[in-house]
Amino acid sequence: MRTAFRSLQHRNFRLYYAGQSVSLIGTWMQRLAVGWLVYNATHSAFLLGLVSFCSQIPTLLLAPYGGTVADRYSRYRVLLITQVASLGQACVLAWLVLSGHYVTWAVAGLSLLLGTINAFDIPARQSLIAELVEDRSHLPNAIALNSTMVNLARLVGPAVAGLLLARFGEGPCFVVNAVSFVAVVASLLLMRIAPRPRRAHRPGAWEGLREGWAYLRRAPNLRRQILLMAAISFCVMPYGTLLPVFAKDVFHGAAGTFGWLNSLSGLGSLVGAFYLAAQPAEGRRPQLITYAALAFSASVLAFALSPALGVALVCITLGGAGMMLFIAGTNTAIQTNVADHMRGRVLSYYVMAFQGIQPLGALLVGWLARHIGAPHTVALQGALGLAVGLAFWQQGRRAAQEKNLVAAGN
Repeated sequence: MRTAFRSLQHRNFRLYYAGQSVSLIGTWMQRLAVGWLVYNATHSAFLLGLVSFCSQIPTLLLAPYGGTVADRYSRYRVLLITQVASLGQACVLAWLVLSGHYVTWAVAGLSLLLGTINAFDIPARQSLIAELVEDRSHLPNAIALNSTMVNLARLVGPAVAGLLLARFGEGPCFVVNAVSFVAVVASLLLMRIAPRPRRAHRPGAWEGLREGWAYLRRAPNLRRQILLMAAISFCVMPYGTLLPVFAKDVFHGAAGTFGWLNSLSGLGSLVGAFYLAAQPAEGRRPQLITYAALAFSASVLAFALSPALGVALVCITLGGAGMMLFIAGTNTAIQTNVADHMRGRVLSYYVMAFQGIQPLGALLVGWLARHIGAPHTVALQGALGLAVGLAFWQQGRRAAQEKNLVAAGN
């Protein structure tokens, strides 16, 4: 058990872990409340997809700048600025909802603002983790524990939000999120971060993007994993956009049902993250990433075809575990195999593949659900994910065979 938590012996990482644990619960409460608010007000799957699109499309467009900023300036200061900005966004959203002045376009606009903040926040956050752990052998464990923290929040946040939505409406969820940012800002202010050595040459955003791609061209395994992430993010991950439709119209539930669907997905992800945290770094096989993508896609397909809520809850739990093994496995493979001075730029590709591609899928998913229904749309997503995963598995198998033949020839 001590092995699973070894990275917490580092003071800065402990502070980061504690502050983020509180803040992310609020973040997941706000995500749940935004989806429920929009669908309750509009009954439109397309508008659900549109708001999701607004919250994530800046990541695709601005991640190159975010990655370059993370390499060019203090990652600690960038993260502190983005967290304070997120606090401001949460306060405005809470005020609009509590005062009754919100309209869908305002929620979409604030989602767009949060997405813009996240385009700089995520590369800085992912890159900073390596600076919070002095012992580099503890970095894979720190990444896995970071995933554990995210998914513990995914478990607790939606459960609490479901209770608040059912009893008090959406407003309190936004208030809790705003207050939760105090914890992460305080934890950042308590850290002692050694300044990074300055580089003589500081690349611009597009130069940094070219350097990141050149680096990936020399690392085919990392490039393959990022391309698989982009494909799964587009085809499968946006299924979560339609969970309000499943909760209300497919399973004939209410806010509590929506909360259960999100929480059990978080529970599965938490189990997957704990599994990774307990594994020695050398024990993680690259094949695990592809197998996890296949398991995630199969679970989403089974969820779409579920005849009853109980079956759907089991499927979404298994899907959460597969999704987390896939996401955290890819993140770990990148973080442990990239040079520190290139970390932000390479991670900007990971961020674009993971969160930047999703809004395009979410918009398409919302449009499809309006025409063929949510269950058929999600079933199609799962089937596409299986096809993509099998194609990448076959490609990886061929690459491994060619590598073995070359090694045997030498």
